[in-house]
Amino acid sequence: MKAIILAAGIGSRIHPLTDNCPKNLLKIYDKTILEMMISHIQDCHINEIVFVTGYLEEQIIEYVNINFPDLKAYFVTNEKYAETNTGFSLLLAKDFVKNSDFIKFDADVVFDKEILKKLIECPYENALCIDKNIHLNVEEIKVIIDDKNKILKASKTVDPQKAIGESIGIEKIGKNTAKLLFQELEEMMKDKKNHQEYYEVAYERLIKKGEFFHALDITGLVWVEIDTKEDFELAKNIQKF
Repeated sequence: MKAIILAAGIGSRIHPLTDNCPKNLLKIYDKTILEMMISHIQDCHINEIVFVTGYLEEQIIEYVNINFPDLKAYFVTNEKYAETNTGFSLLLAKDFVKNSDFIKFDADVVFDKEILKKLIECPYENALCIDKNIHLNVEEIKVIIDDKNKILKASKTVDPQKAIGESIGIEKIGKNTAKLLFQELEEMMKDKKNHQEYYEVAYERLIKKGEFFHALDITGLVWVEIDTKEDFELAKNIQKF
């Protein structure tokens, strides 16, 4: 199993903290967001990580190489990071993943290691970590499931009243679905109108074609997605990650 960390974004909503520093290199306690993420990944016996970088990527590459010299780290650049979104970035990891299962991380999520352990150990081939105990609004990736825990929809446009919870930005994708996922992203990105789409759009397209993605309930475990200064302050006041 490999890991993919999507770390190309500018982090515009948390400026000026990210004016000269990638968001994932901001510190919580005495550790960066990225350090906590990589440490959790290695503690769960995954030692190959693909980093999709863009904004201030030199800082990220240098940081990883210096602080994690034993990590099998691969870096791929999203040169269009300012005009594309996570779907475009995820596609760039295709050649590094090849025929492997993988865990995909948004680089701005801080989380309890138990979330990752639970995800790896769960029986589902494809699973999205879902928090059910959260207030849902426009910005969250909201998820609708059926009575068998299969995901029907996952997007920001989902009606909060119909959603079971929020997808936190950490997913497990099996190798068979991975091949189809990259094919779907490749087809999507032929049209420039899709360059601003999130990777969840590709999940939804595959669901419509018969692929299964399940919801993994991680409610009660601690995590924060760092989108705003308020998120950053919240994360700094939580005791366990």
